[in-house]
Amino acid sequence: MTMTDEVTLGHREAHPRETSESAIAMVDERGKVVAWTQVAELLLGYSAGDAVGGSASLVLPDAEEAPTTLAFVERCRTQNGWPGTTAVRHRNGHMLDINLRMSKVCGYGGSVRWLLSVSDVGPLAGRAMSGSARESLLIRAPFGISVRDVQLRCTWVNDTMESHDGISRDRRLGRRFTDALPGAKPEALEAVMRQVLESGTTKVHEYRTWLTAGPLQGHTFTASSFCLQGADGQAVGVCTITVDLTETRRVRERLAVLGQAGTRLGRTLDVMQTSQELADLAVTLFADYAAVDLEQSVPFGEGPPIHFGPVGERLPAFRRAGVASIHQGAPESSWGRGEAVPVPSASPLAYVLHTGTSHLEPIVDTGPGTWIDRDPVRAQKIHESGMHSLMVVPIRVRHALLGVALFVRTGNPAPFQEVDLLLAEELVSRAAMSLDIARQYAREQSVALALQRHLLPHSLGTGLAVEAASRYLPADIDHGVGGDWFDVIPLSGARVALVVGDVVGHGIKAAATMGRLRTAVHTLADMDLPPDELLTHLDDTVQRLAEEDADALDATPAVVGATCVYAVYDPVTRKCTVAGAGHPPPAIVDPQGRATFLELPTGTPLGTGLGVPFEAVELELPEGSLLALYTDGLIETRDDDIDVGMQRLGKALAEPGRSLEDLCTGAMDTLPCQGPRDDATLLVVRTRSLSPAHVSSWTLPNDRTAVRTARHMAARQLTEWGLEGLEDSTTVIVSELVTNAVRHSDGPVRLRLIRHQVLTCEVSDNDLCSPRLRRARTGDENGRGLCMVTQLSRRWGFRSIPDGKVVWAEQDLVG
Repeated sequence: MTMTDEVTLGHREAHPRETSESAIAMVDERGKVVAWTQVAELLLGYSAGDAVGGSASLVLPDAEEAPTTLAFVERCRTQNGWPGTTAVRHRNGHMLDINLRMSKVCGYGGSVRWLLSVSDVGPLAGRAMSGSARESLLIRAPFGISVRDVQLRCTWVNDTMESHDGISRDRRLGRRFTDALPGAKPEALEAVMRQVLESGTTKVHEYRTWLTAGPLQGHTFTASSFCLQGADGQAVGVCTITVDLTETRRVRERLAVLGQAGTRLGRTLDVMQTSQELADLAVTLFADYAAVDLEQSVPFGEGPPIHFGPVGERLPAFRRAGVASIHQGAPESSWGRGEAVPVPSASPLAYVLHTGTSHLEPIVDTGPGTWIDRDPVRAQKIHESGMHSLMVVPIRVRHALLGVALFVRTGNPAPFQEVDLLLAEELVSRAAMSLDIARQYAREQSVALALQRHLLPHSLGTGLAVEAASRYLPADIDHGVGGDWFDVIPLSGARVALVVGDVVGHGIKAAATMGRLRTAVHTLADMDLPPDELLTHLDDTVQRLAEEDADALDATPAVVGATCVYAVYDPVTRKCTVAGAGHPPPAIVDPQGRATFLELPTGTPLGTGLGVPFEAVELELPEGSLLALYTDGLIETRDDDIDVGMQRLGKALAEPGRSLEDLCTGAMDTLPCQGPRDDATLLVVRTRSLSPAHVSSWTLPNDRTAVRTARHMAARQLTEWGLEGLEDSTTVIVSELVTNAVRHSDGPVRLRLIRHQVLTCEVSDNDLCSPRLRRARTGDENGRGLCMVTQLSRRWGFRSIPDGKVVWAEQDLVG
């Protein structure tokens, strides 16, 4: 079809169904109506007698200002037609909004007439408003037009008809349909034309034929036949408008496949996998090679969205996220998945990024002076692979750029057409929604992971009690960061607390809740609570946090429970006390490499509100034993149950000759290759024991001699340890603590000095009352002792024991 063959006013393509609803008029070169139809009369109110012989201005506004119809058409083309729809006046005076299509038809000797197809915008508006990419794919078929006389001989035809059935204009003019195309079963079509001539109505018929030129290929057409009336209202011929449905049906089939295949997009929240799914689908549907490049921050959910901009602005950086090809290994791709992809400034990629619109290049121009000359890497691939047709479609959501998709044909000799571009845009738009959801999720998970890592300990303060190592592996992208935490907390008397916990849930809220619980555990640990009592208080904390979140009007509860295991190890006695709250039991590996799991009362998870008391277990660990605390993400996998995972973990830890770091690495390596569904956390410690030479203890009578004896014993021990510089302060601390013990208890008083990283002075008695630091007034004789202890020590405190309490004070070691 040439540029002068057809003009559509209103910028809208016609649907095959629309042709049967259109009013048809034929106009000669002078702008006079030469034929009319009943539908035209129904639409505009003018009968054939009123219209035929009159001006085309009935349906062509301002047509009388042009000397010929051709001049009018040229003026419309120069002015780009009328914007939107145009309006004509009905015979009764009211205005009609119409959609007008003008097609040139040629007859004998090169004579020309124009066929006007007029549709009321009203009933078509609904279809236009729902014109998604899917609908657009089905309506872009050019019309074939032929006009026949009452003997059904062709008198006028447009150029499109030859592309429909391969019959030239000269061969068609003057012949019936049966004569020009005998293989198309024309009898049925001619029977429809005769019915139209006899009834004056419009009829639609569908038929199938084969092109006579090129490779034999079946085509299906729909033909809408209109009875053309002369000035007397009698039939003067029949106009047949045909639309090739072959490509439309192919598109429908592709759309059906696309609808089914669309379920494959976005099955995960991984932008890289979704990008690969997009590339795989495109190669299956319409392309020989496809590549998906994402803006470099999209896979990580980082940074603000990138927007399309004018030429001259800095181009964003891209990373290849998906690639597929009909050839094994995708040899057309110069970059592998995850690699950075440069964008030449003069390339179609740059055009798409600047304009935000798709680029269709049916025939790739590889001649000199093109952008390909300035991109030798791509140029080599284009020539080697035979790339001859390409499309570039932006991946966009709400005017923000996520990436670009490149589609290429190499083996398929047919160039891409606009219908292929529409199909590609439909596929990309579906993928864009999935990618945007995945990007936002990745951003949330990135924040959650950063928060989680920030809240976890950066170093483990083990003291002399244990040697420790740890590992933390967040869950995969589909499940998100959980709320795992671990800690090694130094306690008084050279002891150490070991804790591993797991907040129920994933994401930012789980990470934030983990931070709150970790802080609570530190606070409770500083109170020197026994493990079972600490878990009781922590359970109350979890319930309170859950109630606070439930009361928030704009938030869903962030805390719905947690599990935890808490252990205290004393290097002086080598005793370890452990309590758990719904958590997997610790693993213990003795110095000979035998692995067992502690038979620990499971306990209820924290925050359940069941009121079930927690129980603690005490055991003695030989020096050099391994104690491993972990979360269920380390022992639970998609394929194995917990028992299998525990056996796997025990085997990985039962290698006494390896370092703790190597043991942690080996234990983590037992996880499957795919990312875990939950966070996996491991804390491994190797126990140490404090030499008896570093500990001295005495039992003192509960009388006035106890203070003097305690001072003397402490001073002598400090001299043996070479800590004479601490004698004055230590004897004062010992004096005050023993005095309080004698005053408030009725049993023996025990004094213990421990030399480790600090000097610890412990005084125990059978009194259950906790000491309180209070301000002594000027006239008070009591209440000054703990104030002096506070000033002389780095810190002090107390803890409960089965038969009373222990008050302790620590001092930094000096010469």
